[in-house]
Amino acid sequence: MKTYFAAVAVALAAQGAAAQGLGTVAPKADARAQGALPASAAGMAGRASPEPGNAGGELECLVEPHVLVNVGSSVDGVLEQVLVNRGDQVRKGQVVARLQSGVEAAAAKLSEARVEFARRKLERSEALYEKQLISVQEKDELVTEVKLREEELRKDEETLKLRTIVSPIDGVVVERRMTPGEFIRTDKSVVLRLAQINPLNIEVIAPSRMFKTVQVGMTGRVSLAPMFPGWYPARVVVVDKLVDAASGTLGVRLQLPNPDNKIPAGIRCSVTLGR
Repeated sequence: MKTYFAAVAVALAAQGAAAQGLGTVAPKADARAQGALPASAAGMAGRASPEPGNAGGELECLVEPHVLVNVGSSVDGVLEQVLVNRGDQVRKGQVVARLQSGVEAAAAKLSEARVEFARRKLERSEALYEKQLISVQEKDELVTEVKLREEELRKDEETLKLRTIVSPIDGVVVERRMTPGEFIRTDKSVVLRLAQINPLNIEVIAPSRMFKTVQVGMTGRVSLAPMFPGWYPARVVVVDKLVDAASGTLGVRLQLPNPDNKIPAGIRCSVTLGR
């Protein structure tokens, strides 16, 4: 029994010594945590992490078209021609498509013939009126008839124009959605989608702290690397008056001239404001 209790006492003493050893190791670990950091960790702690999207004073941005337009028709009808394809450049007022217009063209020609006939009647009445062979009232009726016929002709010509679809902007054809023979509805049909890319919109999401420093009219430098080297001047045209509370950001728009349409929309960029 004495041997058993002696063995137990030795085991307990060993456990106590181990506990004391652990107690001395913990403070050393705390000391390392407080000051003795590895060199790499110390270097990381000494550098401030850059703000997302604002590294080196630059903000990330996106190049977008100045205007996107869905081109349709103001009247219902059957599409007869589409004169442009995707990728084509168009000018404002250029005819890009036509609807079938046989009935409207015939109506315009009929109105034109009526106008010519009314004018000839009026010319003949001038000589009769000078000879007092017709009354003032009869001459006035002829003059009024000419005006009415001319207005009818103008109406029919405008109706005929509605069968022709023209481009509302200078730009490029992004998408062609319909082909000849399809029926166009004014409320839902889109024949072409056009984009104006001169100038281009540079859309920026800026930190809210820049609200007071960014102003409409100030200039910025846009980098389109690696697609296009160098910096391109742009002008601030919109600064949102509403800050997004969740992200702490606001929208800023710049305009970038693109006279030859060389720069495409949809690419990413970076911008430096106020320089």
